[in-house]
Amino acid sequence: MSLRVAVQMDPLETINIAGDSSFALMLSAQARGHQLFHYLAPDLTLDEHGRLHAMARPVTVQREVGNHFTAGEHQIIDLGRDVDVVLMRQDPPFDLGYITATHLLERITHETLVVNDPASVRNAPEKVMVLDFARFMPPTMITRSLGATRHFLERHGAIVVKPLHGNGGKAVFRVGPEGDNLGALVEMFNAMWVEPFMVQAFLPSVGEGDKRIVLIDGEVAGAINRKPGAGEFRSNLAVGGSAEATTLTAREQEICAALGPVLKERGLLFVGIDVIGGEWLTEINVTSPTGIVAIDRFNGSDTAGMIWDAIERKCGAMK
Repeated sequence: MSLRVAVQMDPLETINIAGDSSFALMLSAQARGHQLFHYLAPDLTLDEHGRLHAMARPVTVQREVGNHFTAGEHQIIDLGRDVDVVLMRQDPPFDLGYITATHLLERITHETLVVNDPASVRNAPEKVMVLDFARFMPPTMITRSLGATRHFLERHGAIVVKPLHGNGGKAVFRVGPEGDNLGALVEMFNAMWVEPFMVQAFLPSVGEGDKRIVLIDGEVAGAINRKPGAGEFRSNLAVGGSAEATTLTAREQEICAALGPVLKERGLLFVGIDVIGGEWLTEINVTSPTGIVAIDRFNGSDTAGMIWDAIERKCGAMK
């Protein structure tokens, strides 16, 4: 089955091909004979007839640093009629531009497979959907209140404060029991973001690692353990964390068994969840999950291929 695939993502010129999951998906698609198009989220147009178009370029990709893609001329493509699959892979921020793109893509899901399902992505940002599974989470609060945050700190001794719609470990702060600079930190969060922020009890077990587990159509595909770098508590690879091979604990298997059917039902085909210390679920990443390159490097697996197997099955069922 040869598919026409439109990839909605960040500029190809800016990606790091060594670890970029979107690039790995494009390489895998091309190897299967699928035709690739690339466009940016602002390139979407809904016309007066209700047809959704994108100003896109046909592209070919190759794993060659500094020369990793070749693009043709821009052309207008109808995302409902001219392609079989849209990969929604632009990075957050999960702002009104991102939300608007999900509304537009939702209009073509009866014609074209969109991965992940745009309505479900809109309703399940990383740090919000996870609240449905609070039984697996550390103590967590969503607030804009300094007073509430101070009381939470008093109860839990040390806390982590982070943006509700952040990504990549950016603007994640640990506050110790003494509460130094907590007032200034809350003031900064409230000035920078209109939405509330997330506060969680600090988990010392983060030193043992923050595991990224990838689920494909609700099934576990693989995992890596990410450990913080020197002087850090954040383990994200983007901020200096290191990766190592791993297996799942019984608790992590329980978490995946609980999440899997829900993810599958909602059309969230490619999902990365984060679990600290083998037991504490902290995020469910559905917007632009990462980690498959590192997982494959340690496990000798082909996670991108497994994702395309699932996509091809779904496209076949839509015919």
